[in-house]
Amino acid sequence: MTTSTPQDLVERALGLSRAHACMVLVRERSRTDLRWAGGSLTTNGAARSRSVTVVAVAEGPGGTQVGVVERGGLRDEELEELVRAAEAAASSAIPTEEAVPLVGPGEAGSGGDWDAPPAATGVEVFTETARGLGRVFGASGGSGRLHYGFAQHSMVTTYLGSSTGLRLRHDQPEGTIEMNTRGEGADPRSAWVGRGTRDFTDVDPEALDAELARRAEWASRQVDLPAGRHEVVMPPEAVADMMVPLYFDSGARDAYEGRSALSSSDGGGGTRLGERIAGLPLDLLSDPRYPGLECAPFTVTGSPGRDVSAFDNGMPLRRTEWISEGVLRALGQTRATARTTGMKATGFIDNLALEMPGATDGVQEMVERTERGLLLTCLWYIRSVDPQTMLQTGLTRDGVYLVEDGRVTGAVNNFRFNESPLGLLRRATEAGASVPALSREAGSIFPRTAMPPLRIPDFNMSTVSRAS
Repeated sequence: MTTSTPQDLVERALGLSRAHACMVLVRERSRTDLRWAGGSLTTNGAARSRSVTVVAVAEGPGGTQVGVVERGGLRDEELEELVRAAEAAASSAIPTEEAVPLVGPGEAGSGGDWDAPPAATGVEVFTETARGLGRVFGASGGSGRLHYGFAQHSMVTTYLGSSTGLRLRHDQPEGTIEMNTRGEGADPRSAWVGRGTRDFTDVDPEALDAELARRAEWASRQVDLPAGRHEVVMPPEAVADMMVPLYFDSGARDAYEGRSALSSSDGGGGTRLGERIAGLPLDLLSDPRYPGLECAPFTVTGSPGRDVSAFDNGMPLRRTEWISEGVLRALGQTRATARTTGMKATGFIDNLALEMPGATDGVQEMVERTERGLLLTCLWYIRSVDPQTMLQTGLTRDGVYLVEDGRVTGAVNNFRFNESPLGLLRRATEAGASVPALSREAGSIFPRTAMPPLRIPDFNMSTVSRAS
């Protein structure tokens, strides 16, 4: 059984290391969840865990080699075995192209109180949320609607130490709530809403259910429409569904090597930096201090990968505008990639915001300006089709609505779509105000997003889908 503090584990592991260089990450996790079905709470629970990752760096005859080993449930007496396993992995590894000197204390980003114990969450974080859900269940009797959903909250405290003397710590709270409503029996009505949160103080289950009830009322009329290109209003959650894949595929190395949709189109190598890629003057940015979406202000990873590298552990992360006024300004890259491309190292940050400066309208105002189109509330099962164009395919789910003369008049059948997030940015004709938005597709792994509603004049619904 482990009795050592996370700080002790970091110091002991570094002291045991015989590698050329070493990094140690200790992650303390606590998690609690709440679930409901039909019209009542079904389960809740809490769990705690710890993982220890050792990154050993060796210098071999062919270059720098890296070994990474991670263990959960580690006992104190097993720590040396873990360190030796990482060193053995390094000695047998293929030399890496990502090798750069490790970040030292004077170069690192700012961290929390190293000596403090890990932060934690517990079921009490749901106290007001559970009360709100109880009121929702009680008020919806006789509505013909059933309620399903879950809420989860976690706290991860990461301790990062390296043989350069680096000592950094970060506490990351993270919560989501997803609520579904479905009609009883053969009633086809269904809708979904979701929100991301740091602490659930900003979550109002009754307001979320009011939106579900409104969508259920819209669905009292069912309309069949054919596939084709339709004008759509995309709420912020649906926009997040498409912008997160764009962010995940915006690595500088792939673009520089001609492997992505952000590679230069002239065939001579290089990237599309400096090129206008959005029709509107939109800003796509990440910022560790973005209000409500706060995240680690330094790189922290156990992976020696192409886009995020353990060699950059501790590298400061600051506000980065990936797209500014519609022009591509930055791509995510490690310090090693920056040496190749000749560009500034710009580490990936764990949040994303799309903004239209000066925009104030929300979804409702954009719907009111729609003569005929679709309100596209939720995308699902999104998969990449062609990295060279960033083409994605997926399904609509739990809410596609017909808009006629400025008001929603019914629910529409589901579709399979084929669209590129770059194409959406290029063709968008209107954007509203940005608000925190949870992607249904990617929210479980990337919940910190803020997006505006977008109007797309010709969204490609490739086929009708019978999925429900």
